[in-house]
Amino acid sequence: MINGRKILVVLPAYNAEKTLEQTYYEIPMDVVDDVLLVDDYSADSTAARAKELNIRTYVHDQNYGYGRNQKTCYREAIKADADIVIMLHPDYQYTPKLITAMGSMIAFDVYDAVLGSRIIGGGALRGGMPLYKYISNRFLTAVQNLLLGSKLSEFHTGYRAFSRDLLVNLPLDLNSDGFVFDNEMLAQILFFGYRIGEISCPTSYFEEASSINFRNSVIYGLGVLATSVKFRLQKMGWGRFGIFSKVGTSAVPNYYQEV
Repeated sequence: MINGRKILVVLPAYNAEKTLEQTYYEIPMDVVDDVLLVDDYSADSTAARAKELNIRTYVHDQNYGYGRNQKTCYREAIKADADIVIMLHPDYQYTPKLITAMGSMIAFDVYDAVLGSRIIGGGALRGGMPLYKYISNRFLTAVQNLLLGSKLSEFHTGYRAFSRDLLVNLPLDLNSDGFVFDNEMLAQILFFGYRIGEISCPTSYFEEASSINFRNSVIYGLGVLATSVKFRLQKMGWGRFGIFSKVGTSAVPNYYQEV
């Protein structure tokens, strides 16, 4: 706990067998109360390895996508009465050592959401981020800041912390099941006036670290731009879109099970 708030770390996993143990053992369990992993129907032994590590594990009955994985993570975190939920990729691309700092920023009511930014410290390229991804990251972030009226250093990090109130009230079930879920969620956070903070985070790209391919990157980029345009149109009263409606998460469906 931090300041009396229950901290829960969620691990959205897909083929993370080789990096899961290293990630898990660096989680600061002196402040983290619980850890859960959602396996999106991996082709390797991710779920079995998680069980060996005594991580509470949920497995999808098929590969639904990164967004659906997060939806399951947040549903189960809410059911577990978490006050603060921190999403950490189990591929060891982001260091678990920042969990205490990120959780504290929410536990002491400074922010409602905190992002681990790879850009603030200037180490994204040194950490192995491909140049085309760095350029597209900077371009998309600039466009998004313009359309969403924000000043974030990046919208595309996968290292995030959220308050329970935020997760309960955002219409997350209306978001994509794919990679653009991340950006739809940030757009919703800004649309509904929640406070977002950032912390500098080193990153590491290597063979086992998950990363979307060029084709999916293009699809993601187009989805990001579409989300930003929808945000601006609804703010101007020129459109109405479901993801910016005030509806909380729905009941837990039966497409996954605890193992």
